[in-house]
Amino acid sequence: MSKGMCLYNELVMGMVRTGILGYGGGPSVIPLIRYEAVIRYQWVKDEEFGEILALANALPGPIAPKMAAYLGYRKKGAPGAIVAVLAHILPTSVAMVALLGALYALKHSKVVAGMIGAVRPVIAVMLGLMAYEFAEKTWKGLGKVWGLVSALVAFLLLTVIHLNQAIVVAVFLAYGAVHLKLCASIMNRRRGKKGASS
Repeated sequence: MSKGMCLYNELVMGMVRTGILGYGGGPSVIPLIRYEAVIRYQWVKDEEFGEILALANALPGPIAPKMAAYLGYRKKGAPGAIVAVLAHILPTSVAMVALLGALYALKHSKVVAGMIGAVRPVIAVMLGLMAYEFAEKTWKGLGKVWGLVSALVAFLLLTVIHLNQAIVVAVFLAYGAVHLKLCASIMNRRRGKKGASS
């Protein structure tokens, strides 16, 4: 099998798994997509996944298909984006149509309600772990103080001022770019001083 076909197979398998196993909408799918893209297939690094997540969150529409489209496009261009999105949404769509009647008939069942209730804590733990890993990376990049300040500012902008999410993401992406440039210039100055002293 050629490398290109192997990559398409990876895209299909990874996105089918995220589509089928991601119960509960976008928030529950994000850790699954991260696992496939960063850990299992290593299509992107964790830092880039965080940027993809921020960008997808800022754009309108469901988050999971946007992330699938980006990952597919990143690996195989426009055909890869189409394959990834279809692989993500088609199995779930077919399953929803097939099971809708049965689920509607069983919606008052205590067993079904118990199954749904049992899934919610798992989703919360998965999101918590992902948030913790992103916080660790933020502390390494910005330091604990600036990481906590950034989290507090984002919280205030979103919950107290009720600023649009897209604007908050754009502000922090701009700050990240400026922060990286400042760090790079400081490192270059230090290297220059060391070179001059030696």
